[in-house]
Amino acid sequence: MSDQTATPGIQPLLQPVRLGGLELPNRVVMAPMTRSRSDNEELTPTTLHATYYTQRAGAGLIISEGTWVSPDAIGFVNVPGIYTDAQTARWAEVTAAVHGADGQIISQLGHVGAISHPDHLGGRLPAGPSAINPHETSFTPDGPKGTLTPRALTAAEIATTISAYRQAAANALRAGFDGLEIHAQGSHLVAQFLNPRLNYRTDAYGGSSEKRAQFLLDVVDAVSSVWDSNRIGIKLSPYWNGGPSFTADAEALADYDQLLKRLNDSNLAYLHLVGPASDPAAEDTFTAFTRYRAHYRGAVIANLGFTQATGNELLERQLADAVAFGAPFIANPDLVDRFTHGHPLAAGNRDTYYAGGTQGYTDYPAMTGP
Repeated sequence: MSDQTATPGIQPLLQPVRLGGLELPNRVVMAPMTRSRSDNEELTPTTLHATYYTQRAGAGLIISEGTWVSPDAIGFVNVPGIYTDAQTARWAEVTAAVHGADGQIISQLGHVGAISHPDHLGGRLPAGPSAINPHETSFTPDGPKGTLTPRALTAAEIATTISAYRQAAANALRAGFDGLEIHAQGSHLVAQFLNPRLNYRTDAYGGSSEKRAQFLLDVVDAVSSVWDSNRIGIKLSPYWNGGPSFTADAEALADYDQLLKRLNDSNLAYLHLVGPASDPAAEDTFTAFTRYRAHYRGAVIANLGFTQATGNELLERQLADAVAFGAPFIANPDLVDRFTHGHPLAAGNRDTYYAGGTQGYTDYPAMTGP
């Protein structure tokens, strides 16, 4: 667990906390959110990104949108990468702006694997742990399309992919980020390796829950060769239900229980854990985080639909060390101030979430006055 020294009279969300090597002034974390504003050929962040993240620098920690570790990782339109010098240089402008506003920002490294589409890859088939169609939706430049049966990654390609994570981690360090988060949630590549419905491998990366976890552990080792492990987090979603391939049944949850135990030895900054897709005030959410606590001794950032009230309750129960907020940060760049002063939250316009441009991105105003 984190350093959790409470200050009487201050709501838990507004108390400082240490997560590994990260010192947070409050426990309100800005969750990673795809916003599709890199509408340029090089998939670099822009001045809009710098403005957007700096507006939200009051968060105890900002986790960037998922960024591609290589061209093969791409699986959504207008999402930036961190695999070229140009991308790295533009991310450096973002981190400098956030630091200038006294904020902290870490880079989330992502790869979609089998849920990509040839439209993203110059006509090439995407690759995953095995040649099994995940039956998900890929969001291509021409709109949503069903996934195809991917190629199975060769051993050499797995080694190349792990090297891509290492290089992306090095680029994030050059860009001035304060840490890293490995995107291992949902239906993306790491989660595909963890999933027995999609991973039929018989080599070092498949055949048992321990071997299916090896890809993630090798990625952790790779990025830890660049960063101190206490500045690295992992985002996992054990309760993810998406299509026929991802079902949070008893077997899947038991596999994640064992993975959390294994990660105790990794000296990570935190695990960013997603709860069930239900009302976060419901007891099953608190039950899920109680289950996580039973297996993982390190710091936990809790995610999925929390409000100020339920976030504070989760922290009061010591079931997490910080709480990630996604959608509330879209329309409330000053979310921490609103929590501090009891101001109501503005509602975001979902039609502009991925629309590009300033509308619904950098044009939400902060509250004025106390």
